[in-house]
Amino acid sequence: MFASLLSLLQVLFLMVPEGVQPQPSPSPSGAVPTHSNVGPRTQGGTLQSSSEGTETPWAVPGTSTVGPNVVTPSAPGNGTVDVFPVLPICVCDLTPGTCDINCCCDKDCYLLHPRTVFSFCLPGSVRSSSWVCVDNSLIFRSNSPFPSRVFMDSNGIKQFCVHVNNSKLNYFQKLQKVNATNFQALATEFGGESFTSTFQTPSPPPFYRAGDPILTYFPKWSIISLLRQPAGVGAGGLCAESNPAGFLESKNTTCARFFKNLTDSCTLEPALNAASYYNFTVLKVPRGVSDLQNTKFQVPVTLVSQAGPPLLAGNTCQNVVSKVVYEIETNGTFGIQKVSVSFEQTNLTVKPSTSLQQHFIIHFRAFQQNTAAALSGPRSGNPGYIVGKPLLALSGGIKHSMTLLQSQGDGTCSVKRHEVQFGVNAISGCKLRLERVDCSRLQQKIYQTLDGGPRPEHVAIFGNADPAQKEEWTRILSRNCNVSAMHCTSCCVIPVSLEIQILWAYIGLQSNPQAHVLRTRFLYQCQSMQDSQQETEVSLTTVVTFVDVTQKPEPPRGQPRVDWKLPFDFFFPFKVAFSRVDSQKGSVSPILTLCLLLLGVLNLETK
Repeated sequence: MFASLLSLLQVLFLMVPEGVQPQPSPSPSGAVPTHSNVGPRTQGGTLQSSSEGTETPWAVPGTSTVGPNVVTPSAPGNGTVDVFPVLPICVCDLTPGTCDINCCCDKDCYLLHPRTVFSFCLPGSVRSSSWVCVDNSLIFRSNSPFPSRVFMDSNGIKQFCVHVNNSKLNYFQKLQKVNATNFQALATEFGGESFTSTFQTPSPPPFYRAGDPILTYFPKWSIISLLRQPAGVGAGGLCAESNPAGFLESKNTTCARFFKNLTDSCTLEPALNAASYYNFTVLKVPRGVSDLQNTKFQVPVTLVSQAGPPLLAGNTCQNVVSKVVYEIETNGTFGIQKVSVSFEQTNLTVKPSTSLQQHFIIHFRAFQQNTAAALSGPRSGNPGYIVGKPLLALSGGIKHSMTLLQSQGDGTCSVKRHEVQFGVNAISGCKLRLERVDCSRLQQKIYQTLDGGPRPEHVAIFGNADPAQKEEWTRILSRNCNVSAMHCTSCCVIPVSLEIQILWAYIGLQSNPQAHVLRTRFLYQCQSMQDSQQETEVSLTTVVTFVDVTQKPEPPRGQPRVDWKLPFDFFFPFKVAFSRVDSQKGSVSPILTLCLLLLGVLNLETK
């Protein structure tokens, strides 16, 4: 009897559908994808090609019940490489005509291999791809139009992988997760020596990398030096001469100089003489150090504005340098192509403890770019606005940042104004003192003060709006004061407050939303003043309010559960078992075996 029960149990297992039996995981285990300057590497397995000329995944991530997605920023299987990554948008290209540091999709950088110059690529600036894998034994022949590969993991199990055209992955790159478990392994694999041997003289690199100091050469004295950008240090902001300028790092610095005896320092101090800022050449690439006699590696500094030497005339030191502006044009790994400098000069009165504040500006831009594009100003996003960036406006066809009132130390209105930052609510105010004029001119003066000059006509919909493309701008709704509502015949109605309301929303993918402006409105609040007042002081206020009107989509639904299909005669063995139980009521083992079998089936169904 016991042998017959065992045979029945075997029959039951044979009749259970294949789908309800535990299946091995369809995805092989592997390491998280990593980046490399030389090429991709797979960890925990090898790749076997099943189609020529297709991309090869670097590695396969952890086990998944759906199938692994392997991010592949490059295509090592192809022989050709695009000059720039083919991306629908370049979110980190914020400066027109200039190479943005670590933005690997910026066309102004002119780089075939951005990682040779940049230490890393900003998220979203490289293309990603997706691979979905199943057990290779399940595939007889592939009719998929997408590229495919056969992956063999460390256990020798082959996985058939198909390259999926998943556009959602082509916005931002999934970064590698580092925790306490894999930190040491990654540091050991990718780390190098901490210090360079002092006995070895490293050869100069073939090209500048972002942040590298720029080499200069003084032919008159045969001296190699660095391009300096003095910066303020300490509480007094004294000029530090040893601060080097970094390649592709556009910066503005300000510092102060103090002179005990300006009579002697006027003509002897190099920092006051414009000639000391251009009496040298700049090396195009660092390897030019090995051949200083070859002028093709040297770029002369071009003088844009004429600047005379310092001259002591009586009690005045004339032609003192107060501002230095360097314009440096670069061309990727070909290095620096052009350097120009301009000056602003001032006069100092000779007196004890004379001080001078100097400004130093270094600006990098791409070589041989459109001048109009370079002068159009930086973007506030590409395409969507970035929170904290200036809100762009258009007045008379000229793009500028929208501004609001700024007060001086005594509370009066200043000529300088605050920038309106996208997504940042703000309020500011000041006092405006005006002499008595006719009512219309007084109103015009106050309107110009609130608006910051000519009233803006349009607001940029996106942060990369082009002034020449009118469809990229939206007209500002404006409502002036209602004079008739004041019911005043011997008074002047003037605006005292401006409220700027901006409606904006996110659009696009939830994984990469882009902020854009829907509409902007100017609302003025007014009050009346008597015509008899000869001099007046008006308190003005500006309020900026951003309103998010984003309509978020419905959350995604969960994955559908598998509906198991059982054959119509599935319960036939159970009927046979119950019939035998009836004939042998004293036996309990068949009932126990049946219960265990049902529990096993239910467990498989819930997994």
